[in-house]
Amino acid sequence: MTEPIGDLDVSHPAPRRAVQPQPATPKVAIDSIDEFDGLPQLFTFGLQHVLVMYAGTVAVPLILGSALGLTPKQVIALIGADLFTSGLATLLQTLGWWKFGARLPLIQGCSFICVAPMILIAGQYGIRTMYGAIICCGLFTILVGPLYSRMLRFFPPVVIGSVITVIGLSLLPVAGGWLGGGDSSASDFGSFGHLGLGVLTIASIVAIQRFGRGVISNLSVLLGLLAGTAVAAFAGKASFAQVSNTPWFAMARPMLFGWPRFALLPALVMCIAMLVVMTETTGNCLAIGEITGREIRQATLTAAFRADGLSTMLGGVFNSFPYNVYSQNTGLLLLSKVKSRYAVAAGGGLLVLLGFLPKLAAVIAAIPRPVLGGASIVMFGMTAVAGIEELARVRFQGTNNAIVVAVSISLGMLPIATPQLFARASDAARLFLNSGIFLTAASAVLLNLLFSTKAEG
Repeated sequence: MTEPIGDLDVSHPAPRRAVQPQPATPKVAIDSIDEFDGLPQLFTFGLQHVLVMYAGTVAVPLILGSALGLTPKQVIALIGADLFTSGLATLLQTLGWWKFGARLPLIQGCSFICVAPMILIAGQYGIRTMYGAIICCGLFTILVGPLYSRMLRFFPPVVIGSVITVIGLSLLPVAGGWLGGGDSSASDFGSFGHLGLGVLTIASIVAIQRFGRGVISNLSVLLGLLAGTAVAAFAGKASFAQVSNTPWFAMARPMLFGWPRFALLPALVMCIAMLVVMTETTGNCLAIGEITGREIRQATLTAAFRADGLSTMLGGVFNSFPYNVYSQNTGLLLLSKVKSRYAVAAGGGLLVLLGFLPKLAAVIAAIPRPVLGGASIVMFGMTAVAGIEELARVRFQGTNNAIVVAVSISLGMLPIATPQLFARASDAARLFLNSGIFLTAASAVLLNLLFSTKAEG
């Protein structure tokens, strides 16, 4: 690792590992990125990842369909397309193809950052123009990715730790909403029944982590979700009625709404949104690197951006949306201790299958939100822990690193603590200001450079 220049270090650190004597017969660790377990294990771990990210990625077509007044049949088609392309995007990111894909355990899902601009574009220009803008911003991401990845040298431990910590903390309001029942306007939101299911799920995960051994411990989230859902079904708080009304098979149909239309202003708006998505992808890739012990290089980030861009272009063709790395699955890697990219790729294969088999998707959708909220609290907290561990390696004494962390994390939490704080800003500005991850990354990088320049001067 390079020694700090003055107060701070602007080089990317090598993974810290204690040097241990090698055994006579080396054994590949279970948490190796390239570990390939048997197919049954890969399927089980992949299913665990799908259950974690399913509600988040399905929420995007549900929100968009409601805002645009689409028919139930059209919304179901959007959900199927969303799952299908999420699976393709995950396979591309984990397995890689040519210069596309980071080949890391990264699961892809629809970006919430792009929801507001998509609704705005579709409302003013039509849904076909929205999909044209999505295709354009995907191409933009592929072209700009190599330039954007050069910022990696501005992400030393003090920046990485701050960003990863805020990634975990910024997701907690989502977990809290699910814990309360999912709909904050409902009369039973936050009821003892909902909270009880969430607490039971948390207790199940903790108990399995404490007393489970081997694979059982690694599957604590999946088993906790199953336990919570079983109790909810017994108590009459989980309904599977929609499953019987859902067809077994549905084909993903490209350009369901017709050929996309291209317009300059909508395309520019979506490209601006993708700059924020690229910042989040950077933070998530660095988080995965810290958790797995794999050094993230500029070429790795470039490949990840290209995969995001190509997946987003596919989304525009198949009636889906822009894609990015899902933060909620980052904590699952740390909790399960299974960090194989092939396990996540198995999850991508399951998502493709769910895109063709909506009945199976309906079964997963029946998991009660409080149960999902309880599991999410554990996983999002684990993501924040990864950031705290990175900050623990930062030298604070005799440096200005403390103020870099203090200001960056505080700014990053503002959109979460006070969602209406930037309501008077323009639509374009709010794309950046309402992203706590972007605020943290931008402020940490700038403050790090400021104090580094001061020290050198």
